Amino acid sequence: MLDLIMKDILGTPAILVGLFALIGLLLQRKSAADTVSGTLKTVMGFFILSAGATVITGTLDFFGKMFEEGFHIQGVIPNNEAIVALAQKTFATETAMIMLFGMIANILLAKFTRFRYIFLTGHHTLYMACMIGVILSTGGIKGVPLVLIGSVILGLLMVLLPALLQPTVRKITGSDDIAVGHFGSIGYFVSGTVGKYLGNPSKSTEDVKVPKSLGFLRDTSVAISLTMAIMFFVVSFAAGKTFIETQLSGGQNFIVFAITQAITFAAGVYIVLAGVRLVIAEIVPAFKGIADKVVPNATPALDCPAVFPFAPNAVIIGFLFSFVAGIISMFLLPLFGLKVIVPGLVPHFFTGATSGVFGNATGGRRGAILGSLANGFIISFLPALLLPVLGSLGFQGTTFGDADFGAVGLIFGNLIKLTPVLVYAIPIAVVIILVVHGIIKNKKEKAAA
Repeated sequence: MLDLIMKDILGTPAILVGLFALIGLLLQRKSAADTVSGTLKTVMGFFILSAGATVITGTLDFFGKMFEEGFHIQGVIPNNEAIVALAQKTFATETAMIMLFGMIANILLAKFTRFRYIFLTGHHTLYMACMIGVILSTGGIKGVPLVLIGSVILGLLMVLLPALLQPTVRKITGSDDIAVGHFGSIGYFVSGTVGKYLGNPSKSTEDVKVPKSLGFLRDTSVAISLTMAIMFFVVSFAAGKTFIETQLSGGQNFIVFAITQAITFAAGVYIVLAGVRLVIAEIVPAFKGIADKVVPNATPALDCPAVFPFAPNAVIIGFLFSFVAGIISMFLLPLFGLKVIVPGLVPHFFTGATSGVFGNATGGRRGAILGSLANGFIISFLPALLLPVLGSLGFQGTTFGDADFGAVGLIFGNLIKLTPVLVYAIPIAVVIILVVHGIIKNKKEKAAA
């Protein structure tokens, strides 16, 4: 039963967000028709988003295999799904319990502190719960203490990281209707900061003037198709006709295969954007019920593609330059005595694209380029540094890919080495400070009113 709730219900983003939408609509006492329609559209939007992500992941998997074959580079490939699947063989119970109680901690912290964010990216909640469980277990913390302190850590991350990003999200979206709930937050924050100090916000990626003869590039789908076609052609020729036609394409001509995969990738992005638009259109009004009744003024923290429609050009730029940083990092990591991290196309696409949007919001085109480069280096070096902290899982040829996993793992992995007391003391102290701060702020506001 617990497995059903944790993996099949709470671990499925569409169902999790659909439940929140349903509760919100019921709390607003909407009609049966509006409640059913709003809930189903929210769930449908996430299934559309997931379908697009599956299409993108499939094409990037082909690209990754061609890249490895063509350039003969071996190393650790960051992949959240792969490392979590491996970890579940040993840490399934810890992961499930930390996820469940971490979500409860998120709601309580949102209610009793000033950070009123509800983290709705269910699969990332599962991944972070898993990593926290692995780190604490490897450090010798077991049983009830592991679940309790792990849940507190997870709950804190689920409110503090969206809060960290919200000033830039407000610039991107023009409102506080949504937040970003995705554990690549440190990369996005760094990208926004780099854009702020090194960029020029007056020159947006979305203001790029395209000559009339190239006007078709204004269409995001066409621009992505052509960009990916160039990249696929390069790795196709590097990997060779024989490898592609015998190992990947099922006999289809390798050039035709490259073209179809590039267009398939663009189709996946198109599907993701359609899903995001549908989710945002439905979840924001539905979420008002939870905000008003349970956690006043709460903001839904959504998966990172929620910001893609606001700067489509920055999405492409962010992906490309994050990937470039990943390639450069392959040559730099051995110089520091670290394992080679092969650029994972999935993390570089989703976190790189999001970093591009954040960098553009604060620093325009230069911000998008430099910010996504910074993200690319972050998600290359942090996974390499994290490997020793993961214990036996660090020898499995894969690791967690996004920035926050590396940062959180390194912080708590090293705190445990110093003394386990710090792992208990710091999160609890932060919770107490946040709650007291929230109470004081509320009293001041009431007195001023």
